[in-house]
Amino acid sequence: MPLSPSYPHGHHYAVVARGVEKSFGHLPVLKGIDLTVEYGNVCCILGPSGSGKSTFLRCMNHLERIERGLLQVGGETVGYREHNGKLYEMKKSEVARQRADIGMVFQSFNLFPHMTVMENIIEAPMHVKKVRKSHAIEQAMVMLSKVGLTGKANAYPRTLSGGQQQRVAIARALAMKPKLMLFDEPTSALDPELVGEVLSVMRELADEGMTMIVVTHELGFAREVSDQVVFMDNGVVVEQGNPTEFFSHTKNERAKAFLSKVL
Repeated sequence: MPLSPSYPHGHHYAVVARGVEKSFGHLPVLKGIDLTVEYGNVCCILGPSGSGKSTFLRCMNHLERIERGLLQVGGETVGYREHNGKLYEMKKSEVARQRADIGMVFQSFNLFPHMTVMENIIEAPMHVKKVRKSHAIEQAMVMLSKVGLTGKANAYPRTLSGGQQQRVAIARALAMKPKLMLFDEPTSALDPELVGEVLSVMRELADEGMTMIVVTHELGFAREVSDQVVFMDNGVVVEQGNPTEFFSHTKNERAKAFLSKVL
């Protein structure tokens, strides 16, 4: 099927956004976002605080609902299904099924404090994907070794450093075998000396071909690891392109001002 360049067919892309708008009350936060992210790519979303980056990420995972435009993740329209050319809002159970394919890692680690690391990781595979407990534990050990925390399976979150908690949060998201990983400023709540250990786990995931969308202020990571840099300001995508072009040759005044402040 020939692809029209102006409207890529969702199945070939991890994410397709066209004219996405979202307001909170009278305050428009997203003012027409256009973006496509290919499978296997790492897309870093940069921009000043309040530009709508986190809100856009939350829309991809159904945590916020868009008001206008089209948003497809993995070829499916987020939160709606199409029937005879009309869009119908999905039932909660359908939304949960869609969300199960998307891993999300937040700024704060969001682990259940009363559960061990292991219990945190096997919770969703067992309840959402109905994985057998023994199998879930096996998978969890694989994920823990991926994030370098095999020894911490029986620890409680409060006994771990922020960097370790964030790595557990990544392992927990990976345990669902997501098609797409979303990271919302995953290192901004960490002490500076712990940032590296989380970024190195993310680098490895990128090397393995995981599709990732990362809202971040870590420009070194964006420059080295991303396939695509998206610069948002004031609710719109101001510029997108490959990291070399963006960091070395951006013509955009707002992007230049942002980089001069941060670099």
